Amino acid sequence: MDDNELYSIGDVARRTGLNVSAIRYYSDLDIVAPTRVTDAGHRLYDVRAIARLELIRTLRELDAGLDGIRRLLDGETSLHDLLTAHLEIVERQERGLRARRAVLRTLVKQGGTADQAALMRKLVSMPDEERERLIDDFWNDVGEGLDVPAGFVDRLRTMRPRLPEDPTLTQLEAWIELADLVQGAEFRNKVRSYLHDTYSTSPGRDLAATPVQDFIYETGTAIMEEITAEVRSGLPPESPRARDLVVRMAAAAAEAVGTHSTPESRERMAAGFLMAERFEREEPEESPRYDATHGRYMSLVAVINGTPPDTGDEFASLAAWLAAALHASAQPGPAR
Repeated sequence: MDDNELYSIGDVARRTGLNVSAIRYYSDLDIVAPTRVTDAGHRLYDVRAIARLELIRTLRELDAGLDGIRRLLDGETSLHDLLTAHLEIVERQERGLRARRAVLRTLVKQGGTADQAALMRKLVSMPDEERERLIDDFWNDVGEGLDVPAGFVDRLRTMRPRLPEDPTLTQLEAWIELADLVQGAEFRNKVRSYLHDTYSTSPGRDLAATPVQDFIYETGTAIMEEITAEVRSGLPPESPRARDLVVRMAAAAAEAVGTHSTPESRERMAAGFLMAERFEREEPEESPRYDATHGRYMSLVAVINGTPPDTGDEFASLAAWLAAALHASAQPGPAR
């Protein structure tokens, strides 16, 4: 195109893809005025005006607002700032649509009512502070009068959902389910009953004791991660490397409870892990109960937080390996 040539509104429409009425509309709004108007009233545009109209068409196809486009063309904002601001709007709209989709999908699956729809909409738009209160209320109720070691419920309440700023549809659906569950008296009672039956007597009570919990989740984390990695790699439990690992683990665990590790204490620890492994594998009637109570809570939290959920099979395999390695470490002489 010639920089000095003027083009009729029909030519401009063909070049820009805008229809004539849209070009007139932008002219009437004084967003892109014609370069010249003939005595006969015909609007003529030069290449700079055509370029501005092409930019307007692109931005409008991206759903940018006319006020923002006007500020851009008047030099009051940059293209980068305009696009950044509009991107934030689009992302906010996308999150809103995703939330609505999660509500609709859940309602369709459950055959929900209008009241449920209103509740679910409230759940997905709930501020972080209110989510925190909801989870705290759940654990406060579950833990009231629960006969388990002191501090154990406080440890459990640290495993809580953290819905990200830009959640996926799956995370939203998991939050809707979890929020609905934790508000229900029936679910709270089932979780309380499960925790009582599992951790109010041995061996669960011993596992829930504060020194053991501190070792599992704090002081022993590094050594347990090292052991888990070796188990996954196929390290034999009778190997010298396995012996070194479990001796270190047993020493750290003994220190956590104020004692010293001995071959006898490692044998007792081995028996405990063997019991845990057998419980996991041989008592399937407990698994559905866990899966429907505290296990369901934990699996939904894992989905919401975007972390892989714990699997019973991996725990059972790890417990069996630890039992074998600890037993081997307690035998006199080098590990066989």
